[in-house]
Amino acid sequence: MRPLVLSHDPAREYFFREGCFITELSNGEHDPAVSMARARVEPGRTTAWHALRDTVERYLVLEGHGLVEVGDLPPHPVGPGDVVLIPPGCRQRIANTGHGDLIFLAVCSPRFTPEAYIHLEG
Repeated sequence: MRPLVLSHDPAREYFFREGCFITELSNGEHDPAVSMARARVEPGRTTAWHALRDTVERYLVLEGHGLVEVGDLPPHPVGPGDVVLIPPGCRQRIANTGHGDLIFLAVCSPRFTPEAYIHLEG
């Protein structure tokens, strides 16, 4: 690995089939151990049930309020500063329960790849 500075580019945000908007902050061969993305869930929306194969995911809530469901845990309210730890293969989804956007960092190890995504609905 070599030193590197990656600049945030809000124009790179895209809608992901899971039901949220994603901006990849760091996801590449330059750091295969970890990826970081900014996720944005609009008010009133809930992401689709999904899991990540062979990947640990962490949510770090930056803005807004939501209700997260992970594995067999009961739904849990989350807000700024809260961290959600999601083991590999564990079902998950998050709902925005606030009036503004719910924004969180999704930190994956090893880094997220589309092949790791498992859609668990219909």
